[in-house]
Amino acid sequence: MKLRYTPRAKLDLAEIHDYIAQENPQAARRVILLIRKAAETLTQNPQIGRLGRIAGTRELTVGRFPFMLAYRIEPEEIQVLAVVHTARLWPENL
Repeated sequence: MKLRYTPRAKLDLAEIHDYIAQENPQAARRVILLIRKAAETLTQNPQIGRLGRIAGTRELTVGRFPFMLAYRIEPEEIQVLAVVHTARLWPENL
């Protein structure tokens, strides 16, 4: 199964990277790598995340980090819809 990031998810990753990189560029790269690795696990086990707050979505917590992946399972791919810091408000529409 393929993994695809929506434009919104790509923007989320860029913003997370840029925010962390202000203090520690190496840590920013590591965090983004770990988020992407968590997303990759979905290609082998798409049901691993819990049911999402928005109908038709699922949510995966990223290890020890305060990030959540919102995703949708489609017949041919997993769509990562957003990467949200758990302290932020959940987006109403994905």
